[in-house]
Amino acid sequence: MIKKSELVLRAEDNTIYHLGIGPQHLAETILLVGDPGRVSAISFFFDKIEFQHQNRELVYHLGRYKGKRIAVLSTGMGVDNIDIIVTELDALANINLVTGETLPNHRTLQLIRIGTCGILQPDVPLLSFIASEYALGLDGMIYYYKTENAHFQKDMMQQFEQQMNWSPLLPKPYISKCSQRLLSKLDQNYVRGITATAPGFYGPQGRTIRAALLEPELPNKLHNINLNGNKIINLEMESSCLFALSNILGHDALTICLGIAKRITGEFAADYHKPMQQLIQTILDDVID
Repeated sequence: MIKKSELVLRAEDNTIYHLGIGPQHLAETILLVGDPGRVSAISFFFDKIEFQHQNRELVYHLGRYKGKRIAVLSTGMGVDNIDIIVTELDALANINLVTGETLPNHRTLQLIRIGTCGILQPDVPLLSFIASEYALGLDGMIYYYKTENAHFQKDMMQQFEQQMNWSPLLPKPYISKCSQRLLSKLDQNYVRGITATAPGFYGPQGRTIRAALLEPELPNKLHNINLNGNKIINLEMESSCLFALSNILGHDALTICLGIAKRITGEFAADYHKPMQQLIQTILDDVID
């Protein structure tokens, strides 16, 4: 039985603490977005919305798309938020919230992140749709868990540290694989490869405004890396923990991003709202079955 201090519920309705929803509100397929404003941009495409809830930056819409129950949830930014989101969604799916006991039949969720990212490869055009086959964690988050089931790509991890001459002052990198079942649903219109996940937007991604950086050439170094023939295509802030923790807990996870900045050349697509709408519609049609 899980202690009440570990499985924290809201006093007023016994829903899970941060999300504020109950098991009855859970869908098998959940689209994850960082921006709370993007939730309504996605649920706009639903046939109908059956339930809505918001707690802090966590906005949740449950509805139907082509007859299938589907939800969209904003996570906020960063792997620390993803740790909360994946853990609480898993608890809703696989824990009896009344007794604190694990349910006898494991329920597998499909967790699909839709986001924006910086592009690291010069030959990948701005506003490309990028599917993350692997996620490279520069954040260290997953090492707070036992990682036997994280699907670590150990050979690639070793190559990365060697090629980067990785500083011992930084978190130990890790690489996990996405759900092949979800990835197989995508057509050839998506760029595929490794996505690097940083624990921040400025220094951890090699951006500096005034503070000096330990790794000022990080984007340039990342774009030259080759791991068993795989290049690091893009850089963002959520996928590493999403993949690794989903693997540990037995869920399917995939990230698809719209590339809005080219970190090597300095280009930026300020107006990306129409391409993002196109990406949302494409994902709904490709992944939802």
